[in-house]
Amino acid sequence: MARGENESGLRSGSGDERSRSPRALVVDDAAGMRAYLASLFEARGFEVDTCDDGRRALALLESGADPDVVLLDVMMPGTGGLETLSAIRDSWPELPVLMVSVVGRASTIVQAMQLGATDYLTKPFEEVELEAALDRLGLHSNRPGARTDGRGEGVASGQTVWVSSAMCEIRSVIEQIGDTDVTVLIQGESGVGKEVVAREVHAVSGRSKGPFVKVNCAALPTDLLESELFGYEKGAFTGATGRKQGKFELAHGGTIFLDEIGEMSPLLQAKLLQVLQDAEFTRLGGNREVRVDVRVVCATNRSLVRMVAEGDFREDLFFRLNVVAIDIPPLRERREEVPLLVESFLSRYAAFYERPNRGLSQPLIEAMGRYDFPGNVRELENLIKRIVVLENEESILADLRRPKPSRSERRAELDAMLCEMEEHAGEMPLREVGRRFALEVEREAIEHMLGLTGWNRKQAASRLGISYKTLLQKIRDCELDAGS
Repeated sequence: MARGENESGLRSGSGDERSRSPRALVVDDAAGMRAYLASLFEARGFEVDTCDDGRRALALLESGADPDVVLLDVMMPGTGGLETLSAIRDSWPELPVLMVSVVGRASTIVQAMQLGATDYLTKPFEEVELEAALDRLGLHSNRPGARTDGRGEGVASGQTVWVSSAMCEIRSVIEQIGDTDVTVLIQGESGVGKEVVAREVHAVSGRSKGPFVKVNCAALPTDLLESELFGYEKGAFTGATGRKQGKFELAHGGTIFLDEIGEMSPLLQAKLLQVLQDAEFTRLGGNREVRVDVRVVCATNRSLVRMVAEGDFREDLFFRLNVVAIDIPPLRERREEVPLLVESFLSRYAAFYERPNRGLSQPLIEAMGRYDFPGNVRELENLIKRIVVLENEESILADLRRPKPSRSERRAELDAMLCEMEEHAGEMPLREVGRRFALEVEREAIEHMLGLTGWNRKQAASRLGISYKTLLQKIRDCELDAGS
């Protein structure tokens, strides 16, 4: 049961100081979110202090509060998260700070990391993501019975289940390689649940008591990704005031999960190959070899075979990574999992947004059963999130029932456009050819992202890397609407 805040912002604890429980400081301006985040820590045996802004958090720290970790929201009125982080680093340089925000833009993550953030989570994050972040800090969960449902970690995290024949085959492969350290390459469309499969590989292995460290290779520019993976020495670059361990060192004795491996630059591909061959590397700005004992699991939604053929991915690295390949089928090929996923998402987001769990109407359940979910599990998750928040099924039911053009139909449209251009060869300027193709491709990308985010335009703009105003203009230019 969550405990209330006292006048100073401290949440009263009952831990015996002689056997001190770990402590967390949660800083978020939204009361409901603050209570939810605090409950996640309390469920893991933490004593929790909470504050609603950065100024109060700094005052609490100055008054003698001694948390083991700070969970700090980026976007807050008054003293914001990044300003608070900077102040914490000035006065408490060793205090671990996990930044959290609905903003997933690379520039914000880069700024937080440059200011000294220990880790960064994008809300709403999975409980297993918080668990992994705490594990990396050595603050292991005391939560009992974390895996007692018999279906694997996917149900608890709301990402995948293991009931379809395809997923049962994948589970069988995972169990076969459980007592080995072979590298694993997980492939599949965006949103199918590659990270959950990676976590399951870790969970059944002999390294399960070690850390599971995730790195998104697409989220950071090359130079920052290099320092995140391999760490740096004091003075390696401006702002490097001390040595920092990289993710490979933090994963020592456990598993490192390299998501979006196809986005890694050739420079880092070469350095990763060295780690796989020799189990050692040098930190940025250093000359001493650092030896590590890690298992490498990678994931991608791109065809690495094609990238190798086109010269965009090292062939020798591909062979090193592709020892065991796991291909996750899209959700449309495992429809029997949809009801279980819906149940899991409804339960989680009703609690997260403090809404009643009313279940789904039979017409909506039937419409979901016929829908292809091009965005896979992530699209289903966002759809359920939208239902919970809006508490209105009608518009969503209409969206699901409205026929959408398939990829093959889109391909046919592009082919028709090519035929038209061929007929009018010499009449259509090259610039017009490029404009029309670009508009069609852009339209498809925007429509796909809006579908994934449940038409949350601010979130879609952030994930597309454009401003909200620009996205609104492009939606008008492409003549898109929520029912398109």
